[in-house]
Amino acid sequence: MFQIAMIEDRQEEVERVRQYLDQYGRETGQQLRLEQFPDALSFLEKGCGRFDIVLMDVCLPGIDGMEAARRLRQADQKAVLVFMTGMAQYAADSYEVGAQDYLVKPARYEDFARKLGRALDRCRRESAFLLVQQQSGVQRLLLQSILYLEVQGHRLSFHTGGQVVTGTGTLAEAEAKLKDKGFLRCNKGFLVNARYIQAVQGLDLILTNGETLPVSRPRKKAFMSELAEAMGNGMML
Repeated sequence: MFQIAMIEDRQEEVERVRQYLDQYGRETGQQLRLEQFPDALSFLEKGCGRFDIVLMDVCLPGIDGMEAARRLRQADQKAVLVFMTGMAQYAADSYEVGAQDYLVKPARYEDFARKLGRALDRCRRESAFLLVQQQSGVQRLLLQSILYLEVQGHRLSFHTGGQVVTGTGTLAEAEAKLKDKGFLRCNKGFLVNARYIQAVQGLDLILTNGETLPVSRPRKKAFMSELAEAMGNGMML
């Protein structure tokens, strides 16, 4: 079940969204739970960190939605934020606080359902994980935290930027599990998360953290094709 917060002081808008969520649940089988907050302060005091998706009005009593979103991001980087307001001029500002989408009220069900679907897809991607088998047990890694995998002898190293986790298994086994999750083989020794590729320069991949990985010359054409497909299909984790 996905937990959804709605920060909205107009009850008719809350009821509209509640009906939309009920309809979406019937059509998709997805379980969704909505909790309303009449103002930003009550949400910031009680709701930060508890919700998968946050539907935020901009014009609110007291703290406005933009300021509330800035404070939310200080406490919770993970929640998917969608602004809902009657004032379209705020659309550009919404992306400065990491908003996923923007809906102008009153939203049509078709628009709401499409953008809710995108938000749910992002929630699923960001919560996807891999269990790394180790001699002492297993370790859980979020897929979005893994920059790349490296084979070293008979062991796999999972590079997350902050640490390197070593596990058992083969790169071929990892590739079979992760290829449809945006992980691409750039040479015989590495699988790279396409999300973290900053640039491709010749036979070098420049990652967002500044590291460089090699692309093998025989794989370059296929790799570029796979990278374009991953980006086109929204497979960024």
